[in-house]
Amino acid sequence: MTKIIVRPLIGAAEMEQAEDLQRAVWPGSETDIVPAHLLLTVASSGGLVIGALADDRLVGYVMGFLGTDDESPDRVAMARLKHCSHQLGVHPDYRGRGLSFELKRAQRDELIRQGIRLATWTFDPLMSVNAYVNLHRLGAVCRTYKREVYGDMRDELNRGLPSDRFQVDWWITSNRVDSRIEGSRPPLDLANYLSAGAQKLNSAGLSDDGLPRPGAEVEEPKGNLVLVEIPPDFLEVKRADIGLADEWRTLTRSIFEGAFEAGYVATDFIYLKGEKYPRSYYVLSSGDSTLSG
Repeated sequence: MTKIIVRPLIGAAEMEQAEDLQRAVWPGSETDIVPAHLLLTVASSGGLVIGALADDRLVGYVMGFLGTDDESPDRVAMARLKHCSHQLGVHPDYRGRGLSFELKRAQRDELIRQGIRLATWTFDPLMSVNAYVNLHRLGAVCRTYKREVYGDMRDELNRGLPSDRFQVDWWITSNRVDSRIEGSRPPLDLANYLSAGAQKLNSAGLSDDGLPRPGAEVEEPKGNLVLVEIPPDFLEVKRADIGLADEWRTLTRSIFEGAFEAGYVATDFIYLKGEKYPRSYYVLSSGDSTLSG
């Protein structure tokens, strides 16, 4: 098997490969491609463009730039410095090999060298694979739900639905992130959370066509731990029934906005793949004191 090296990208030729990689990851909208000249500017101006290379072929990349946290807008920009992680993509031929995790690990190492404590990014909250990597493996947390962040998106992956997003906070020097990155904390599964009294806010059922459909009942969050179920493969739902995908978007938007408003924070993600029908759950915690510690 070809050895894959993860490192910062340099030079115009490698940035042009990053353009081509974007076309493979997010096909269908040439105007959404971040051009090589802009990637070069980001990389030479305090931002990061990191690639995963199989021999000389770019098969994954992550890019981001310096920004400011809007938590305390009255503070000077220097005191609010953060890294805005804008894109992460892995070529379809190389998915399932843990490259997203390795790219984020390399990004974290570079940010620690820069003296940055916080990185943020957005992702579709209905994408189970992304949620698992971001919350469960990387230790990021989320308390911010944003409606239609990018307007009507034109690429094939995102076209047809409101571009709602989670914005996650990744406190890269925290004990929480250290333990997740290094795997020093035993992972918790659904049984662990249920035994701790976690409340299921919603549930999914299977339709005749085998697609997960949202249940009619939604509970108000009450305890310290709550669970929110989402489809295990939202892209499959979207391909088969765009109307059903929109139902999931509308339902979960309401649940997450209400929970975040009530003070809950998304702190973990559970993916049960060993069953005949996989299940996916967010874990939301109330009053979690480990977000940046």
